[in-house]
Amino acid sequence: MATRRLRPGSGHLGAALLAGALAGALATGCGAPADPADTGADGADRAHTTAPAAASPAPPEDLCTRVVAHWSREVLDGTTYGDYQSMGLSNGQYEILRDVVDEARAEKRRTGAAAADALIDRRARAGCVAWYRSGGPGEGPWQ
Repeated sequence: MATRRLRPGSGHLGAALLAGALAGALATGCGAPADPADTGADGADRAHTTAPAAASPAPPEDLCTRVVAHWSREVLDGTTYGDYQSMGLSNGQYEILRDVVDEARAEKRRTGAAAADALIDRRARAGCVAWYRSGGPGEGPWQ
């Protein structure tokens, strides 16, 4: 039996992917429970219950603080360099990072690495809270 090679644009690739996905879904158990013990007295299928709802997403200023603090430490330690896009930051977050790193460098010279590390956490948080209080991203094309 000859096998046929599927190529993008041939029209058959999408059908093959759909058929594979459907076969996978059916193989994972759409139907009656395999074990009668999984069926409750009321006839409900206990093996296929809905997962609990996901936790609420973190507030944007918390996410901003985490990413700015992370990259501030990387830049301060000299282990990375990049523009804001390569770090996955917005222009506004990168401005906060630059300010934080400048202050952390001075703090590290004055009082040491531990003090600089603590300063990064405080200043990243303060910068992100202030940034989101004033509107956060969306104020300009790259903000």
